Amino acid sequence: MSDYKFSFERLEVWQLSRLLVIDIYNLMEQFPEKEKYGLVSQMKRAVISVSSNIAEGSTRNSAKDQARFSTIAYGSLIELLNQLILSFDLKLILENQLLALRNKIQVLSVKLNNLRAAQKNSINSKPKN
Repeated sequence: MSDYKFSFERLEVWQLSRLLVIDIYNLMEQFPEKEKYGLVSQMKRAVISVSSNIAEGSTRNSAKDQARFSTIAYGSLIELLNQLILSFDLKLILENQLLALRNKIQVLSVKLNNLRAAQKNSINSKPKN
């Protein structure tokens, strides 16, 4: 890989979301084939959406746009948590798998909320003309 890093690559929230993608993709390997186009597809899209929206938001010039993408990323993260809970309910994952991923999601959600708050504060702190 290149030594050059884009701004999103330096964000801890993006780095954590990248690791979460790996965790989810590895977990999806154990799901039954019949879920390939159901939960597996939905969960992969949700987890990819988290990191993708963090990355895309980092390219936006206005703090308002950045905060909007952080909000979308947060929504995808919560969607993923819901799908993990449903996977547990359907006995597709074990409780310890759910708890481990839930802890990672909680850490990421706090950091993502902090990023979003900083972006929103940036909006509010600009002088009005």
